Amino acid sequence: MDPELKSKIEETVLEILKSSDMESTTEYKVRKSASEKMGIDLSEPDRKKLVRNLSDKRRVTLTEFKGKSLVSIREYYRKDGKELPSSKGISLTAEQWSNFSKNVPAIEKAIKKMEAKC
Repeated sequence: MDPELKSKIEETVLEILKSSDMESTTEYKVRKSASEKMGIDLSEPDRKKLVRNLSDKRRVTLTEFKGKSLVSIREYYRKDGKELPSSKGISLTAEQWSNFSKNVPAIEKAIKKMEAKC
């Protein structure tokens, strides 16, 4: 996949997630919204995988546990041909995700400031 397109898809998905209601957002809804926003089909396997995965081993998923919606950022591993979640990661409630996403601009600003010092 073209690196420029890959970057644009990632940026669009992150933008959508920042303003999403984690109680009702699903991977499908994010992919559909990004498809509409970009005017391209993101249901093709390689594009679908890109929306789902942060990297080959890390994924962001929306799950439900004990009646609560969670945003999980987790590493996965392969066993017997299946990809399974590892214990390495974090799960955030909708409230925690909301607080985190509100602070993303400050985090990005701090990262740029740190990079400028190097």
